[in-house]
Amino acid sequence: MKTSNKYPWIVVGLLWVVALLNYMDRQMLSTMKPAMMQDIHELQSATNFGYLMAIFLWIYGFMSPVAGIIADRSNRKWLIVGSLFVWSAVTFAMGFVHSFQQLYWLRAVMGISEALYIPAGLSLIADYHPDKTRSLAVGIHMTGLYVGQALGGFGATVAAALSWQHTFRFFGMAGIIYALVLILFLREKRTVDTSVPVTSAHEKPSLFKGLAVLLSSGSFWIILLYFAVPSLPGWGVKNWLPTLFADSLHIDMSQAGPLSTITIAASSFIGVIAGGILSDRWVQKNIRGRIYTSAIGLALTIPALLLIGFGHSLFTLFCAAFCFGFGFGMFDANNLPILCQFVPARYRATGYGLMNMTGVFAGAFITDLLGKSSDGGHLGKSFAMLSGIVLIALLVQLYFLRPKTTDAQL
Repeated sequence: MKTSNKYPWIVVGLLWVVALLNYMDRQMLSTMKPAMMQDIHELQSATNFGYLMAIFLWIYGFMSPVAGIIADRSNRKWLIVGSLFVWSAVTFAMGFVHSFQQLYWLRAVMGISEALYIPAGLSLIADYHPDKTRSLAVGIHMTGLYVGQALGGFGATVAAALSWQHTFRFFGMAGIIYALVLILFLREKRTVDTSVPVTSAHEKPSLFKGLAVLLSSGSFWIILLYFAVPSLPGWGVKNWLPTLFADSLHIDMSQAGPLSTITIAASSFIGVIAGGILSDRWVQKNIRGRIYTSAIGLALTIPALLLIGFGHSLFTLFCAAFCFGFGFGMFDANNLPILCQFVPARYRATGYGLMNMTGVFAGAFITDLLGKSSDGGHLGKSFAMLSGIVLIALLVQLYFLRPKTTDAQL
């Protein structure tokens, strides 16, 4: 199976389910808040809820570079399996909490375990897929994140039918079982850098050499900025769009949760596929094709954020959410492939770990800020203001990022 032409796509399929569980397990909390706050009264405060969401992001962010370094130096199959097993066990344990403190510390542990997955998973996909299919493969994998986000939006609906405790327990057990499936079918693969001497091609990178190589590159700093700034509205939409829909449309969270998350997920699903196909074809004709594709997607999020902030009708908010999701999907599908144009294979997990850290720290900041904005009744205005800084990041990316190859070597 390992040498089959089909196996690289089987890897994408296997990791697609992991990506789904990754986002679903973290997203459920945001839509099950109304059901949970009947038993955990501290959740009635939006500020406290912001703290709960932010602890996950801060821990996730600090762990991301560590996760990348580990992935570049170890067997990524077992790192992925272990990560999935632990965060699924945490999700299962959330079905038994009785206090805000218990929930708070479990979210912290989830931040550690979930951080280990993305750098390992994406670098594994990049090694299995050459330049001609890389963006599409990454894009298909990203659809798992969006489907997981959408299914997480049904947390309030499931909790209303059963209970929030049973919802956590069921999905936690599903992840534990799937970890066993990965043990049987997932395989490691390492791409040998042809520019490295044969005697050292299979050596593990030294602990800090990858960081030194990355942080000494001006292009990598631009990539960090370009990844971090869109993460502000990206995480804001993930964590606070259901609340904005509920407030702006005056509907219950059990309706607002699925409506907002499914709209974003469906449009992002279309966006990553479209962005992946366009990027893989464009880069064969123009070395900046991936950058241009990503820029088109990010440009679409700017008017979308303005409409999300100031819209008050179902049609307006639906169109805004769809436009944001489609554009963000095009952007998402090309982050790792763009990184591959500047960073060699042996440092890509570390590179994406650093990107994840900057993006998540931006997300932790905006999650806390939007929580306070929600308490003050200014959530929509805060969303609209994010469009300005996204525009700045877009212009910086277009001016400074100029790759010399489609697949960087040492």
